[in-house]
Amino acid sequence: MRVPYIIVLVLLMAVSACGPFNKLEKSTNWEELYAGANKYYQEGEYNKAIILYDKVLPVIRGSEKAELADYNYANCHFKTKRYIEAAGYFNNFFRTYNRSPLAEEALFMHAYSLYLDAPDYNLDQQSSQEAVAAIQQFVTRFPGSASYERAMEMLDDLETRFEEKAYQESSMYYRLKDGLYPGDFMRACIVNFQNFAKDYPDSKYNEELAYKLVEVATGYAENSAYAKKEERLTDALRFAGNFYRKYPDSPFTSEVKTYEEKAREEMQDHLELKQKVAERVAEQEAEKKATLDTSTKEN
Repeated sequence: MRVPYIIVLVLLMAVSACGPFNKLEKSTNWEELYAGANKYYQEGEYNKAIILYDKVLPVIRGSEKAELADYNYANCHFKTKRYIEAAGYFNNFFRTYNRSPLAEEALFMHAYSLYLDAPDYNLDQQSSQEAVAAIQQFVTRFPGSASYERAMEMLDDLETRFEEKAYQESSMYYRLKDGLYPGDFMRACIVNFQNFAKDYPDSKYNEELAYKLVEVATGYAENSAYAKKEERLTDALRFAGNFYRKYPDSPFTSEVKTYEEKAREEMQDHLELKQKVAERVAEQEAEKKATLDTSTKEN
């Protein structure tokens, strides 16, 4: 029973090998290849179209037929979800045919391809940065485009991803502050939280991070060396004051007040110690001076 099955399979493969596309693929007639590539493109057979465009594009380069073929070739890659390749081909098209009626669409598709390839917020955002640059190039070059609003929506979405990525980074430093080297991560938290507020002034996370900034700054100051303690406690109290001004009705207010009170108590203890140290230093200086005066009189 297996022999007939194998024979049928071989016959099917033979018929397939002699099909229209296979014959066309072996052709050396560039006009035939060009027509076939366009035909498969129109029919949505994009992988077959790519194969034929690969053969014919080097031949027709510089001719009037090349413009449409180059655009279709780029779009074939887009339709088959090869977004990085598509972005490169659309960008090349725009640079080569910047006066073409398809130039605007090509520049948009360059940006759109990069946007679709951009990863989720929890992954490296280098390609997302490239997408942002491409979108900004498009909206600057074609501010009146029908695709302008769509491009701005893409830009907003990418900015949201950057914001989420930055927030996750802040949260990571916050978790690590309770590890083996808390001082290093507390300092990183303080810098990171402040940078986040500058980079994303309208973020929904700013209130939470402003509260955590007071918490971390207070802990950092409490564990600081004598010479740095007053400066860092002053920072913690300043952060608390900023929090009250920016978020007068915050659900975090009671927690911030708790850390503010700790910082004030620590500051009071530090200033008292500072006064004692100053008095002790003054006493030592006086004793030293008295000893020197006695020694001078004896001599």
